[in-house]
Amino acid sequence: MEHVKAMIARLVAHDTVSSKSNLPLIHDVKAYLAELGINSHLVPNEDGSKSNLYATIGPNVDGGIILSGHTDVVPVEDQDWSTNPFEVVEKDNRLYGRGTCDMKGFCAIGLALIPEMLKSDLKRPIHIALSYDEELGCLGAPFMIKEMAKNLPQIDAVIVGEPTNMQVAEMHKGVYASTIHVRGLEAHSSQTHLGVSATRYAAKIINFINDLHDELLANPYVGLPLSPNHSTLNVGKVHGGIADNIVARDCTFTYDYRVLPQEDHAAIVKRIDALIAELEKEMQAKHADCSITQTVVWTPGFAAPEEDVAKSLAMRLAGKNETIGVPYGTEAGQFQTDGGFSTIVCGPGSIDQAHKPDEYIELSQVELGVQFIRDLIAHQSK
Repeated sequence: MEHVKAMIARLVAHDTVSSKSNLPLIHDVKAYLAELGINSHLVPNEDGSKSNLYATIGPNVDGGIILSGHTDVVPVEDQDWSTNPFEVVEKDNRLYGRGTCDMKGFCAIGLALIPEMLKSDLKRPIHIALSYDEELGCLGAPFMIKEMAKNLPQIDAVIVGEPTNMQVAEMHKGVYASTIHVRGLEAHSSQTHLGVSATRYAAKIINFINDLHDELLANPYVGLPLSPNHSTLNVGKVHGGIADNIVARDCTFTYDYRVLPQEDHAAIVKRIDALIAELEKEMQAKHADCSITQTVVWTPGFAAPEEDVAKSLAMRLAGKNETIGVPYGTEAGQFQTDGGFSTIVCGPGSIDQAHKPDEYIELSQVELGVQFIRDLIAHQSK
């Protein structure tokens, strides 16, 4: 157990907040794997400032299991931490530190148990997959998934180790995240007829999005293991204008659309985009330089089939008879849709502790995660 805790501390010590490079952590892991005689493959981003990593332990044959985790963490600025976020502190049977729960704990367990994998005479491989920029919308994993699907032998299952308290999660919503910039025309606030207010037009779109959320709220799905059991829309950030007495030239806001896996997000998005096109035309009739632009990130939802290899395997390893749904997004939908892999979400820790100051993982959860991977090693050695 001490070597697992040491590996968690080793990963947490790398400040991999998504706005920074994860390369120091990736190179550290690469060196660790090389010491064990394991080759690893890097899949960098376009400018080389970040990278995914994947590696194979055991024979390079069909029947492999992928253990998937992300290396980036959310920011710590303006959070009231009582400890150094990038130094693991053990207290009250917990490990405190940024990423201990989400999700360097799972990554560290897999890495720390590689020596046991090497000693176990694996008949089928275990693959380690570490991604970048999951917290920014699962941006990095698709490039790695594509390469793994192309280069690896047939994969039996992918286990995405997001924190589920070691319950088996077979479902989560997709995430459509949009940043909208409204460009109007400045004028003195006493002469509004000479300007085009960006905040006014942004407010129209925001009100429409809120009305659409009420529609979704009124149409829940009965029987889904998700809470809430309907898709949701949320306007998270709004910034506009520079002074009280100026007609605002610019307004930027974001909206977040959490989509049930059985719903097509395009229908709602088309309604929002139709209003945006209508309002942009109205603005440009007043001044040609006005515009409304969007930047969009789409992360697909995830739902495991009724009969599924990854689900049945994870339930057996975790000792569970039932599955759950989780409210947050993961890379599971990408492994499922982009790679065609049988996929499940199961990992140590609780999402209740993620993204908060004094993030922690219970040592009891680490122990369950260790036993899960040890049972997986035994499964792959038969």
